[in-house]
Amino acid sequence: MKKNKDLFWCQNCLNMSTRPRISFDNKGWCNACQWMEEKKEIDWSIREQELVTLLDKYRKNDGGFDCIVPVSGGKDGSYVAYTLREKYGMNPLTVTSRPPLELDLGKENISNFVESGFDHIHVTANNKSMNVLNKIGFIDMGFPYYGWLISIFSVVTNVALKYDIPLIFYGEDGEVEYGGSIENKYTAIFDLEYMVRAYFEGGYEKIIKKSGLSKKELFWFSLPNAKDIDNSKLFMTHMSYFEPWDSYKNYLIAKEHCGLKESDITNSGTFTNFSQNDQALYSLHAYMMYLKFGFGRANQDVGIEIRRGAMSRDQGVNLVRLYDGHYPEEFIETYLYYYQMTIDEFDAVLDKWVNKDLFEKVDGQWTPTFTVE
Repeated sequence: MKKNKDLFWCQNCLNMSTRPRISFDNKGWCNACQWMEEKKEIDWSIREQELVTLLDKYRKNDGGFDCIVPVSGGKDGSYVAYTLREKYGMNPLTVTSRPPLELDLGKENISNFVESGFDHIHVTANNKSMNVLNKIGFIDMGFPYYGWLISIFSVVTNVALKYDIPLIFYGEDGEVEYGGSIENKYTAIFDLEYMVRAYFEGGYEKIIKKSGLSKKELFWFSLPNAKDIDNSKLFMTHMSYFEPWDSYKNYLIAKEHCGLKESDITNSGTFTNFSQNDQALYSLHAYMMYLKFGFGRANQDVGIEIRRGAMSRDQGVNLVRLYDGHYPEEFIETYLYYYQMTIDEFDAVLDKWVNKDLFEKVDGQWTPTFTVE
């Protein structure tokens, strides 16, 4: 087995040095773990007052919608919508961009969420366009649901502008919570420029242009011009800025109050069963993340559990070794049909994106040249 001297893992959780935009301190802790410690010292009552001031600014007294919460039927969006309504007396409009290859459990969860008493807009963007953008994203960026990622933001921002609801609440800032850029660590707002740069990995314009789709076909995938948008028209924020974010707490609240159901078995490539249950493409996304960077779905779940104090690092190492890097064979035929590819064409895309410094092919399978430690 080759030894990559530049490869290392966080000394507290198991974030890898290959994670994009991550940084480490002199004791070997990643910035997600540094944030975990910093959160213990923050006076959250000050940030809650900042939240209340923000909500009061946009609160409407005429029965209109005060804010928009993007939801998938999963734990985090459900928690945010429930908390804004029940704790802070807001009237949120919840919005969903229907994912490709939707799973039955995902359909049930979004239905249960709506039935728990929320106003909801469910947008099914042009399926042909979604398919084209996802396939280009898969081939050109190693990102198998790139079109849907775009729509999570483009659908919501267009609904916000259409109905004049400036305030949009997303769940957590994954860059801050899980390891990545910390540029928005101390500010509540993020703008379209940050969205395109951080979440679309700089590929938005390239993918849209390459699709060759018409303006009509791209309606739900078109972002407003950032130069024309200011905070009076669009104010996007993360709930995680205002409270010590705890995704497991969110799961319990969503389960109790919004009808969230878990999978009967552990999810593909991990030991948990209560998140990312809305679509089949997430398993491919997690596998490609593993091939590109050396960490997958189990590694991410382990990090969350360690940082919230529910798991030791040694337990995490064992779980990552056991679960990470699962090849989603249960969905392969579904993927081939969706992308209209042969297995050789599909495998060629995986081969294109695999990190050859981290993996080698053994008996036709990509095998890590490292051991998590």
